[in-house]
Amino acid sequence: MTTALYAALLALFYIVMSFKVVGKRRKYQVGIGSNGEMELERAIRVHGNFAEYVPFALLLLFLAEYSGLAPLYIHILGVALIIGRLSHAWGVRQMKEPLGFRVFGMILTFSVMLLSAIAIIVLYCSRLLLW
Repeated sequence: MTTALYAALLALFYIVMSFKVVGKRRKYQVGIGSNGEMELERAIRVHGNFAEYVPFALLLLFLAEYSGLAPLYIHILGVALIIGRLSHAWGVRQMKEPLGFRVFGMILTFSVMLLSAIAIIVLYCSRLLLW
């Protein structure tokens, strides 16, 4: 269960991001929304984007592992997902957003999802050919 390691690491990162949003909400005294506070809005979007993409990426990674993708490739994809999410989070969180970090993070995230999906399809089709 190599994917479990990456799920656990990403869960820790998610919890840290959650606390950052809570901290910004307390700082600006905002319970719902962002009340126009850009620092809070950025923290909310970093957290939200993570919640939108990471579960699906982890599901694909798990299914690729379950389908028989070699552990080395699971580790490569898992590390790429972590680097991608860290890069995206750092880029979006900056008030003067360095777009390169955000773009790089999303490219890595999409690449992990795409490569995992392709691996699942290839491994599935290879089993069909053996029947």
